[in-house]
Amino acid sequence: MSMRYLRAAAALVLGLASATGAARAVLPFHFGAFASGPLDGITDVPGVRVANLTKIEGSSIRTGATAILPDADPWDHKVAAAFLAFNGNGEMTGTHWINESGYLEEPIVLTDTLDIGRADDGVIDWVIAHHPQVGRTDDVPLPVVAECDDQLMTDIQARPVVAADVVALLDAARGGQFARGSVGAGTGMKAFGFKAGIGSASRVLPKDLGGYRVGVLVNDNTGSSRDALSIVGVPVGERLKNEYRMRFPTPVALHGRMSSGSIVIIVATNAPLDSRQLHALALRAGLGMGRTGLTSDVGSGDLVLAFSTSYVYNRKASFDIVAPTEATQEDNAVLDALYRATAEATQAAIYDALFEAKTMTGRRGVTVYGLPDQRVLEMLRAAHAVQ
Repeated sequence: MSMRYLRAAAALVLGLASATGAARAVLPFHFGAFASGPLDGITDVPGVRVANLTKIEGSSIRTGATAILPDADPWDHKVAAAFLAFNGNGEMTGTHWINESGYLEEPIVLTDTLDIGRADDGVIDWVIAHHPQVGRTDDVPLPVVAECDDQLMTDIQARPVVAADVVALLDAARGGQFARGSVGAGTGMKAFGFKAGIGSASRVLPKDLGGYRVGVLVNDNTGSSRDALSIVGVPVGERLKNEYRMRFPTPVALHGRMSSGSIVIIVATNAPLDSRQLHALALRAGLGMGRTGLTSDVGSGDLVLAFSTSYVYNRKASFDIVAPTEATQEDNAVLDALYRATAEATQAAIYDALFEAKTMTGRRGVTVYGLPDQRVLEMLRAAHAVQ
């Protein structure tokens, strides 16, 4: 194994350390009409796999990558999917073809803005390693890589995420519990002026509505003002607007995407939905965003990708794609419940990113403070918003 791949594997082990130990606590409160899955995360949807690669080096590298796979081999088992740009000042590659074809055929990788190309190379390397005929006797992949700008916390010009990192990351993706907060693509992210990053949540419909699951994973780097933050209706941001402010040892001009921020939202479900229906699901993720106080600023890239693990386009040996034969879910009561579950899970995933992320100091000595979770819980309980 080359030194390049050894370094990638070492970085990956660091990024996955907290995911391989004891099970983490889920968001310390519950809300909404539906129960959470046992993991309260996107991996509650059967078949979904996640991995984080965290890069923390010296005083100025705070970045990484996160992978989400709908199944073990999306190239041969393509899942119905749809993409939505809630606000388009950001990038998720490969999405024109997703909306044209109606399916997702690659893993999803989240990373920082200037590492999109390197992550793209890694996805191609990984697909070729598993399917050597790609680009010769088979079609070529259009990688799905999404970015958020973490230049406040990291030297983004360093571009430390390389193709070998992404190959190792994709090989490591597993089901089950995974680390959240300041890990993977969320390592250098912030939201509402607090430390944020990777968050996830799930909702399970009751049996009489199909028992389907909806899981959401976010990379939250939103720049909405502190006083806009609402947690289950409690104006937490307003009450904390003059506390836990970001610390700048030297003046830093917040501009463009660094100021407005971004959020990438991945929605997974095992309900048999086609691309048209999944686009409707992606729209409902925007409702979950709004409930937290996000307003999607001009400079914000707020991007949503939704997929179904049970509506699958399989490939034959001849490389022909076989359309799903199962019927899609058309019951309006079930669809309404899936919409509500998506909004709830998105809202909870954003809260999860805030509760899991901890105070971090990065480039130029900038410190972003973690949400004071115990104080916030006291506020919620005092308002009888949670038990």
